[in-house]
Amino acid sequence: MVQVAAALLFACAAGLGVLVILAMLRTNGDAILSALAGEGAFPHGSSPQTGPAATVVPLRRRDMPRGVRTPVRVQPLISRAA
Repeated sequence: MVQVAAALLFACAAGLGVLVILAMLRTNGDAILSALAGEGAFPHGSSPQTGPAATVVPLRRRDMPRGVRTPVRVQPLISRAA
């Protein structure tokens, strides 16, 4: 009986997985198929550019976020009851 229940659960999970894959192909089919073909989702001319930035904006010291200081309470290693 447990084996039958496990088999039914496995069949339901497999069916749900196939439905998710089909739904993904239905919504993003063109992008997925072009990526699998090696073309990528972006055309060559409009692809994001990589490499160093053209201009670098230096940060000033006051623009950097500060850490929050909390008071530290020191606990003794051995309790007084010991």
